[in-house]
Amino acid sequence: MSLNKVLPPALLGILSHLIIKRNEPRRLTSNLVLGCLVLPLIVARSTNPRDIVFSYIVLYATWISSVVLYRLSPLHPLARFPGPVLAKVSKLWGVWVSSRGHQHLVLKSLHDKHGPIVRIGPNELSICDSDAVLSVLGAEGLPKGTYYDARQDPTAPRNLIVLRGEEHAQRRKLWNRGMSSESLLEYAEVISKRALQLSEKLEAAGGQVDLAAWIGYFSFDFMGDMAFGGGFEMLRDNGDKEGLWEVMDSFTYAAALVSHVPWGALAIQRLSWVAKPLLALRKFGVDCATKRIKQGATKKDLWYHLTDEAGLEKTRPLVPNVIAEGALAIIAGSDTAATALCALMYLLLTHPESMNRAREEVDSVYPPGSNALDTRLHDQLHFLQACTSEALRLHPPVPTNGPRIVPLGSKGKVIAGQFIPEGTQIYVPPYCLHRDPRYFSPSPDEFIPERWFKEGAADNLAFIPFSYGPANCVGRNLARQEILMVTSLLLQQFDIEIAEKEDFVPSVFEDALHDQFVCSRGKLRVRLSKRS
Repeated sequence: MSLNKVLPPALLGILSHLIIKRNEPRRLTSNLVLGCLVLPLIVARSTNPRDIVFSYIVLYATWISSVVLYRLSPLHPLARFPGPVLAKVSKLWGVWVSSRGHQHLVLKSLHDKHGPIVRIGPNELSICDSDAVLSVLGAEGLPKGTYYDARQDPTAPRNLIVLRGEEHAQRRKLWNRGMSSESLLEYAEVISKRALQLSEKLEAAGGQVDLAAWIGYFSFDFMGDMAFGGGFEMLRDNGDKEGLWEVMDSFTYAAALVSHVPWGALAIQRLSWVAKPLLALRKFGVDCATKRIKQGATKKDLWYHLTDEAGLEKTRPLVPNVIAEGALAIIAGSDTAATALCALMYLLLTHPESMNRAREEVDSVYPPGSNALDTRLHDQLHFLQACTSEALRLHPPVPTNGPRIVPLGSKGKVIAGQFIPEGTQIYVPPYCLHRDPRYFSPSPDEFIPERWFKEGAADNLAFIPFSYGPANCVGRNLARQEILMVTSLLLQQFDIEIAEKEDFVPSVFEDALHDQFVCSRGKLRVRLSKRS
């Protein structure tokens, strides 16, 4: 093999890397186009098919080698930050970690080992420092990264999660109206109706039940009522007869993987196992919207506010945009609220002293025969609110959150005392922050509701279960209201304990909480009986 055959394609491979440099391509076609552009140069040397194939093998082998060596070398702008070697080399490491569902646990172990800043991708950092909350997520923080691009249905309008800048601010105005104090009072009536239905179903089921499943049914039915004025009856049907949970789980799993390789998103979304849940989710949103349009406004649900039926905007929002937002509300709202409720019940069940104290408080605020769903008395549920905050701390519904990006052309930014170069994507993972002893001591991994009675605890900048800043979770107050209402009712109505306590392993429930941007849950089998 002569050097003359190897050297030219090898130089082209290095040149290809220099063109793309450290910023990954936005589309898979970028790599293919570059390969086509060098074809004339290769053919000019030889038209022999074997020589052409050999040249391409050398070109891509050199290109890949050049990329790997650069990303591991001291020349890379993120070289000074520690992290797994495979993570520095390729985003496929992130895909692999996400596929196992334990991204939050992996990041926690990396921060425990390496400190507050860890390199978790060729151009990505995870920063576990409260200073990063303001500088990354705050009003003067960073825009959303390319991670979010892959979560967008290419044939549908963009929803609140993927929108940026002024477009996000305008859409957020409609959401804020739908989550105002006045709106929460109206939603409380809907929560009450569904919570009572949940109580009746649990009483009828009796004995041992999977509480996580029933909470999921309740949450999904309520979000359907809240977003589209009704349409779902999982509680009535004793389960998911239409397979909607499977569709949502398939979508969130696929999106969690694809988000790590946004440049290949369009190609990957055409694969059947990705396209099928995407199409089903799109049809789900359209069907819900069609029913809501036909029935008209019977109450001020979220659709009422998102479509601006009150006529407060100069221009009425487009129906396709509202469909995208309504589907988002069902997925994000039902998953996050259900996860938080399940986590709270799990922690109370595994901490009997806290369970007894919470029940005594509920009995005091809501004596027998009174309405445990009266939100006007929530400010008297001091301990239960502390338990809720502690559950959200230990098991935030969105454990890792999505990244923000230091904009190209910005010349970089100082974050948590370190200069971060432009083009770097930054994660500020709530799960890691919430278990950092610098911010939550003593015993940051333990369930200690009393920590929230300390002065200034509620203002802890490291506590971000619903993210932070202008792009935080718009439904955070609704979620807390829902949690307090349902938990108060369950504690008032039932004696609840872990089923088969002698065989129960707490880590099984926690291991089943899979981080797919929002959390997926396993089973929580309990034994319950009606209180006398």
